[in-house]
Amino acid sequence: MSLAARASDAGTATARGTTEARHATRSRVRPTNAMSVDVEDYFQVQALSPVVERSDWDKLPSRVEANVDRLLAIFGDAGVRATFFTLGWIAERNKSLVRRIVEGGHELASHGWDHTRADHQDEATFRADIRRAKQLLEDIGGVPVKGYRAATFSIGPKNRWAFRVLAEEGYRYSSSLYPIRHDLYGDTAAPRSPFTPEGTSLLEIPMTTVQWLGRNFPCSGGGYFRLLPYWVSRFNMRRVNRAERRACVFYFHPWEIDPGQPRQAGLSAKARFRHYTNLGHMEGRLRRLLADFSWDRMDRIFLDQA
Repeated sequence: MSLAARASDAGTATARGTTEARHATRSRVRPTNAMSVDVEDYFQVQALSPVVERSDWDKLPSRVEANVDRLLAIFGDAGVRATFFTLGWIAERNKSLVRRIVEGGHELASHGWDHTRADHQDEATFRADIRRAKQLLEDIGGVPVKGYRAATFSIGPKNRWAFRVLAEEGYRYSSSLYPIRHDLYGDTAAPRSPFTPEGTSLLEIPMTTVQWLGRNFPCSGGGYFRLLPYWVSRFNMRRVNRAERRACVFYFHPWEIDPGQPRQAGLSAKARFRHYTNLGHMEGRLRRLLADFSWDRMDRIFLDQA
């Protein structure tokens, strides 16, 4: 073989090796996942609604400010920026907290006004709700509010018109669908990946699910993260990251790191189990999660790459 031919073969092998190395490196790179917090107080959650009247909210001891400040410190320790889907009701009463969220480099987003389910509102009421929350959050935070998450993931087959209204009110994305079967929410027919609802400019970012035997299972945190062993969440999220090469959306609430919150009497066994189980383990699990995966804000992950 001539010297020129050998040099050509060597160059080809080197190029092939470089290409293969690049592909191997890319396959090992983990997607950056979206960390999100639904900012509401312990007495505002769906599980407690049978025993806590909305008219009593202002009479109950609020713990949301202290809990969010703890989260800001935890995220700061981990070098993580997150998206805080914040109730207008909370923002109105905790303006300085909203400003601290923004000053910490986190995304400020809307969780509606007072945790009323979107599927319990007509179009006019929903529009007024999301407009009021967006305007207040922007006035306090001094930043555009681009994202929205419906209370209890309450956008589904019966109120898909909500996507159009969100777009008309200036929201750029929603994270309000959960493609699972659940007694309180869920739309198993919804796409598992981000999509643009027909006739809108809005991006809907569904909560993450993992598929096993053709069925969607939750993989987005929340109560499942507290109730199931930590390794289950980690395993499923890694499966989505590696097998599907997709970012996960993780969410939880400030009250979930607060085992000292007041206990409510009169709850059903199911509601007690859902709300109070493993509250004392949540902070430790959250710190592990922040270390085990790469994280950033919803807007940076999904809008910047759109």
